[in-house]
Amino acid sequence: MTADTDSTTTAAASTASPGAGQPVTLFTGQWADLPLEEVARLAASWGYDGLEVACGPHLDVQRAVEDDAYLAERREILERNGLQVWAISNHLSGQAVCDDPIDFRHEAFVPRRVWGDGDAEGVRQRAAEEMRLTARTARRLGVDVVVGFTGSKIWPYVAQFPPVPASVMDAGYEDFARRWNPVLDVFDGEGVRFAHEVHPSEIAYDYWSTVRSLEVLEHRDAFAFNWDPSHMMWQGIDPVAFITEFADRIVHVDCKDTRLRPANGRAGVLGSHLPWGDPRRSWDFVSTGRGDVPWEDSFRALRAIGYAGPISVEWEDAGMDRLKGAAEAVGFVRSLLWDRPTASFDAAFSSQD
Repeated sequence: MTADTDSTTTAAASTASPGAGQPVTLFTGQWADLPLEEVARLAASWGYDGLEVACGPHLDVQRAVEDDAYLAERREILERNGLQVWAISNHLSGQAVCDDPIDFRHEAFVPRRVWGDGDAEGVRQRAAEEMRLTARTARRLGVDVVVGFTGSKIWPYVAQFPPVPASVMDAGYEDFARRWNPVLDVFDGEGVRFAHEVHPSEIAYDYWSTVRSLEVLEHRDAFAFNWDPSHMMWQGIDPVAFITEFADRIVHVDCKDTRLRPANGRAGVLGSHLPWGDPRRSWDFVSTGRGDVPWEDSFRALRAIGYAGPISVEWEDAGMDRLKGAAEAVGFVRSLLWDRPTASFDAAFSSQD
C-alpha cells in the first residue's frame, strides 16, 4: 500500500453528507494505554465509522512523514476494521508551542524528541516542528483537519492578580501569532486546517479570547475551531451561540458532555483542585447525553451552518466504565443525526401560515 491521498480508508470532512449520513468517530486520546489495533477493534465492534486518531500514542508523525511502510501499516489497521479517518489530533505537542512555563507537566506528555534536554525555548521550537510534521502527516493520509491545542503564554495570569498590565496580555497574543503563523504557513501549504479546541489553558478559551485570537492572526483561513461544548458550559458560554457566531470556522466536532451540579455555596466553577469524579466539584464530565449540554439545539445549529463533517465522541467520564460508556455514546450521537427536512415538508409547513 502506497502513501497516496486516495486511500479508501481516508476521507475529507467536506465529503461527508449532512444529517443521518454523517460519520460518528471515536477520539483515541483517552485510549492511549491501548494499542491502535485494540482501539480500532473495539470501535468497530461498537459501530463507529472511524477514529479521530491521536498523534503520539497512535500515530508517530515523524515516522508517518518519513516511512511509507509505517503509514501503510497504520492505514491497514483501520481498513481491516472497516474504519475511516476524517481528522487527526495533536493536542499535546500543540500545547507546548506557546506555554510558559514549560515544566514537568510537559515532560510527562510530549514526545521524547520534543522534550529533548528540557530547555524551555527548545521545547517550544521542537513542538512547533512537530505540528508542522502533523500537517504533513494529515495530507499524506488524505485528511483535511488537525485538531489540537495552542498553549498560552498568558493563561497563568487568568485571575489578573497580582495585577497584570495590559501590555503583558498584548505581548502574549503577539507571542501566539509569532509562533503559530509559521506553523500555519505549513498547514496552508498542505491544504489542511488547524481546528483549535477552545479550552481553558489555551490562547482562545472563551468567546472574547477567541475573537482576539482570530484578530491577531488576521483571520487567516488555516486557523479554525473544533467545537467541543464541555468546557464552555462551566464557564457560562452558550455553545449554540458559539456555533452560529463562528460558523465559517467550525471544521470539526467533539462530543463531550458536562454536568453542572446544583449550587451549594461551597463548590466553585474552578474545581478547587479536586480530582475528576469527586462529588464535591461543581461540575464534571459525564456520559454523552446525561449532562447539561443542549445537544438538540446544538445539532440543529450545526445543521443550520451546513456542518457536514464527522461527529467525534471524546470519552472522559470518571464515573462510568469506558467500555460501557463509549459503546453507548455512538447510539446517542446517531439519535441526534436526522435528515434535513424535504422540500415537500418545507412547502407543507409554509402553507400553514
